[in-house]
Amino acid sequence: MLTSRTFLKRTRAGAVVKVVREHYLRDDIPCGADACPLCPAQPGQLLALEARPSGAASSLCPGPHYLLPDTNLLLHQIDILEDPVIKNVIVLQTVLQEVRSRSAPVYKRIRDVIGNPEKHFYSFTNEHHRETYIEQQQGESSNDRNDRAIRVAVKWYSEHLKKMQNEDVQVIFLTNDRNNKEKALEEGITAYTCEEYIKSLVANPDLVDRLACVSAEGKEIESGKIIFPEHLPLSKLQQGIKSGIYLQGTYRASRDNYLEATVWVHGDAEENKEIIIQGLKHLNRAVHEDIVAVELLAKDEWAAPSSVVLQDDGQNEDDIETEEEKENILKISVNKNMLRPTGKVVGIIKRNWRPFCGMLSKSQIKEARRHLFTPADRRIPRIRIETRQADKLEGQRIIVAIDGWPRNSRYPNGHFVKNLGSAGDKETETEVLLLEHDVPHQPFSQSVLSFLPKMPWNITEKDMKYREDLRHLYVCSVDPPGCTDIDDALHFREMENGNLEVGVHIADVSHFIRPGNALDEESAKRGTTVYLCEKRIDMVPELLSSNLCSLRSNVDRLAFSCIWEMNHKAEILKTRFTKSIINSKASLTYAEAQMRIDSASMNDGITVSLRGLNKLAKILKKKRIDNGALTLSSPEVRFHMDSETHDPIDLQTKELKETNSMVEEFMLLANVSVAQKIYDEFPEFALLRKHPAPPPSNYDILVKAAICGISAYNLFHLFFCLLQNLEIKTDSAKALAESLDKAESPAFPYLNTLLRILTTRCMMQAVYFCSGMDNDFHHYGLASPIYTHFTSPIRRYADIIVHRLLAVAIGADSTYPELTDKHKLADLCKNLNYRHKMAQYAQRASVAFHTQLFFKTKGVVNEDAYILFVRRNAVVVLIPKYGLEGTVFFEEKDKPTPKLDYNNEVPSLTVEDTTLHIFDKVKVNVTLDASNIQHQKIRMELVEPKV
Repeated sequence: MLTSRTFLKRTRAGAVVKVVREHYLRDDIPCGADACPLCPAQPGQLLALEARPSGAASSLCPGPHYLLPDTNLLLHQIDILEDPVIKNVIVLQTVLQEVRSRSAPVYKRIRDVIGNPEKHFYSFTNEHHRETYIEQQQGESSNDRNDRAIRVAVKWYSEHLKKMQNEDVQVIFLTNDRNNKEKALEEGITAYTCEEYIKSLVANPDLVDRLACVSAEGKEIESGKIIFPEHLPLSKLQQGIKSGIYLQGTYRASRDNYLEATVWVHGDAEENKEIIIQGLKHLNRAVHEDIVAVELLAKDEWAAPSSVVLQDDGQNEDDIETEEEKENILKISVNKNMLRPTGKVVGIIKRNWRPFCGMLSKSQIKEARRHLFTPADRRIPRIRIETRQADKLEGQRIIVAIDGWPRNSRYPNGHFVKNLGSAGDKETETEVLLLEHDVPHQPFSQSVLSFLPKMPWNITEKDMKYREDLRHLYVCSVDPPGCTDIDDALHFREMENGNLEVGVHIADVSHFIRPGNALDEESAKRGTTVYLCEKRIDMVPELLSSNLCSLRSNVDRLAFSCIWEMNHKAEILKTRFTKSIINSKASLTYAEAQMRIDSASMNDGITVSLRGLNKLAKILKKKRIDNGALTLSSPEVRFHMDSETHDPIDLQTKELKETNSMVEEFMLLANVSVAQKIYDEFPEFALLRKHPAPPPSNYDILVKAAICGISAYNLFHLFFCLLQNLEIKTDSAKALAESLDKAESPAFPYLNTLLRILTTRCMMQAVYFCSGMDNDFHHYGLASPIYTHFTSPIRRYADIIVHRLLAVAIGADSTYPELTDKHKLADLCKNLNYRHKMAQYAQRASVAFHTQLFFKTKGVVNEDAYILFVRRNAVVVLIPKYGLEGTVFFEEKDKPTPKLDYNNEVPSLTVEDTTLHIFDKVKVNVTLDASNIQHQKIRMELVEPKV
C-alpha cells in the first residue's frame, strides 16, 4: 500500500518549500514474538514468555508480558533497559527515530542492546505497518502525533497477541509522561511509570538505584535555599547569541581549582577566545565539556587566571559560607596586565554528560540512602545519589550518571549505574582509566572479525599483480623491545651510478581493510591504538596488528614503499611510490641496531645498510634543525615489571639512542614526501597534519623562566647569564630553536633540558585536517610547509586514509565516494583528533597509576628535583631520575599555614624567609599518599631548602 507524507522544509536561503514523500505500508512485518502463527515465518527476537526468567517477576504484572517504552523513558532510563534482568522489550521505529535525532550516544546504546541476542529486544517497524501507521491530524503537534502512534502500536500488539490464543500475555506500556499515561489508561492500555514497574520487581531491589530522576532538573532538595541563578531558556539564549549579548562556547573546568573554569568561545570572537569563569554562582551548574552561553562581565569585574590550588574537600554540602570564603581568595588584587575577559554562565545549550567513574563517599548518617559520589576526574563535581547498597559499594569503583542539577542543590543529582570492582585492583583501575578517557576497548564483534582473511593466508598471484618484488633487498625493522605491531622497515644500498637508494616500507594495512565494511568502520571509530604500561588496546584485530600486517623478519609481507634516490649529501634526486612485497632480514631493537652500527667486527648486509642509513639520517637531522625544526624534551619513563606479580619493580627515564633518531628521520621524510604527493593529486581532499604556531602569550612562562627564574638560580649563574646574554626568542620557530641551542650553562647542565621541557608545554596540539577545508598547512615543530601521517597504519587510522589516497594517486587502487568528500573527511579528522588526544591522556594516566604502584612499597624516597612552575600556594617540581612531576603544597589541612608571598612578575614564591624560583634545584621526599583511596597520589615534601 502506498501513501504520501507532506511536510514543510526551510532551505538554506530561508525559503519555505513543500516536500511530498511516498510512504510504503506493508502488512507482512512480523511482530517479533517467538513462533507467532500469524506472522511470516522467521526466528522471533522476543523470548517465548513461558521461559521468562523468574528474576524479573513483577508484583504488578505477575503474568507473562512484554515491555514497550516511549521515547523519553528510553532516553532517560537507558541504564535500566541495559540491565541483564530487563528482557522481552519492543522498541518502536517511532521511538528509535526520535532517540536518534535527540541523542546519538543513547541511540548507539539501544542499537547495541537490540543487537544483543541474549537481551531479546525487538525493533518493530510500526511506521511502515499498515495497521499501526497513523497520519498527523490537523492542529496536532509532531510530539503528540508520535505519542498517539506509540499508543496505537501498544493496542495493536495487545490485540495481535490475543489472536495468538494467548490471552494471558500482556503488553505493558512504560512512560514517565503523565499526560501520555492518562490517555493510555483511558484507552484501556496497561501503563506504568518506570519507577512503578522497577519497584515491582521484588527479586531485584538493587535495580531501583539505577533509576534516573525523571524531571528535567532532577529532584529539588526539600526546603533547600536557592544557590544558583536560573538558566535562561534556549530560545532566549539563541536570540542573545545572535545579537551578540551572549557568547557560545565549550565549558572547561579546572583540574586545580574547582571554583574556576574557562569557556572556549566558538566562531570568530578572537578577542574573547577564552573567557574566565570564577565562583560557584557564575559557574552556575555547568559541567566540564558542556556547551554553554556566557555573558561577559563589565571590564572592572574582570579577573586573572587563579594561581591558587583549590580542591573540593567534601565539606557539608549546605555550607555555602565556606565556599564564599574560598571565593574571596580568588579576588586577591593582581597586575592589570594579567586581567582576562571574565564572564558568567547564563544557560546551557547542550549537556555533554556521560557516565562517570568514581567512588561513593558514604554518608555519616546511619541507614541513610542519600550519599555523595566523588568522580575520578577532579573536573567533575560530586554527584548526589540514592542507594540502598552503600555498605556493599563502599571501597568499590562505580559508575554514576547525572540526571539533573536543581538550583537549590550544591551538587547535581544522579543514579548508580554499575559496580566495576575494588578500588586499587589493577584490572579495575585499568577499566576506569579506559572508560574515563572514552577509549573503545570492547572485544571486536563477530561482524568485524568476519572481514578478516581466512587462515592460512598466503600472498597470491593476484596480490602480486600491481606490486614490485623487493624481497631481495636488505630490509630490516628497528623498534622498541617487545614490539609485535611492526609498521615500518628500511633499506639502504649503493646504486651503480654512485648514488644511494633508501627505502621506507610500510605495512599495507589498506590491502586488508577495505572501505565501508564493519572492520573499516570499527577501525575509524577507534582511530588509534592505545598503549598502556601493561596493555595494548589495538585499533585493528590482533591477526592483522601482530601477524599478517606486522613486518616481521623472514616472512613475506605486503608493503607500501617510498623509495628515494639520493646523493651523498642526502639531497633527494628522485622519489617513487609503489605497492610492494618485502621479506625483512632482521627485526631489531634500537639497542641491537646501535650495537651493529658501533661494532667493528660486523660487516654483513644489514649492518652496512644500517650504517649508511645512520650517516644520512644525521645529515637530514642537521638540515631540519638548520631550517628551524624544534628539538623538544618530555621526560618519558620505562617500568621494569616483576615477572610473576606484574607490579613495577624499577622506574627509569627512557634512554634514547642514535638509532631512535635514525628511524625518526626517515619516517619524517616519508611523511613529507607522501604529503606533497597526495596534495598534488588531491588538492581538495588530502588528509594532512598541521602544528599551529603558538600564540605569543603561550611563551610568557618560558621567557620569564629564562630571564628571571634562571637568573635567580645562584650568584655564579646570574653572572654567567649576564655574560652570555641569555634570551629566549620566540618570534619564529627558527629563532626559538637557535636560542634554545645557545641556552647552556656549565654551572647548570640540566638547564637546557628544563627549558626544552617548558617549551614543550607552550606548544599547541598538532591536528589532522582536510586540505580543502583549511589554508594553513604549516607544521611549526617540524618547520615543514606540509606534513601527513603515512608510516603507522597498524596503529593510526589517518595513515590508512593516506595509504588509500596515495594508492589512487599512483593507480594502484580505485577511489570511492567518501574518499573525495571533504566534509566527511573533515568529520573523520575531528574524531581522529579526539581519539589521539584521549589516547595520550589514557597513557599518562596509566603511567601515573604504575608510578603509584612503584612507590607503594618504597616508603620515603629522597631525591633531587627542579622547580618547573611556581603557584600562589605551591610549587610544581620535576625529578629527573624518574621523569616524575609532582606538587609541593605549603597549605595543608590541620597544619599551621606558613607566611606565603607570591610574585608573579619574577615568578617566585617566598615561604617564610625562603624564596623559591623557577628552575631552583631542591631536595624532596617522595611518598605515596593513600589516605584517599579514590585519589591516591604521589606526595612531595620539600626537604632542602628547609622552610
